[in-house]
Amino acid sequence: MTAKEYLNQAYRLDQRINSKLEQVASLNQLATKCTHTITDMPRNPCHGTSTMADAVAKIVDLQVEINRDIDHLVDLKREIVGVIKAVDNTECQTLLELRYLCFKSWEQIAVDMGYNVRHVYRLHDVAVSLVKVPETSQ
Repeated sequence: MTAKEYLNQAYRLDQRINSKLEQVASLNQLATKCTHTITDMPRNPCHGTSTMADAVAKIVDLQVEINRDIDHLVDLKREIVGVIKAVDNTECQTLLELRYLCFKSWEQIAVDMGYNVRHVYRLHDVAVSLVKVPETSQ
């Protein structure tokens, strides 16, 4: 695994968490839209599941997954912080933290650091070359 791939893990996990949160919101909307259809036709006694119960079960399952992913994200960010702090150059540390822990765009990093975007790209190349990926991640 390259240094960039290692550092990008947190961003990808954060995206998956956000996607699951959107799914929960969608399922919540579905669960609140569930209505009972009144009809004079007899019901099938074997058809015991309801749409609302299914939606609630899926919501609970997704929330458990989200909590597990958030725990993993916190652990991963803690590990990445340790790797970034091992870089000797404080300027490179700042850039890596802004990009891989705060998930800021290159343009925003340039503004925050007072550089132009091209210099940020060059500094990023230097910073990534200084990152030592832990043995367990390779």
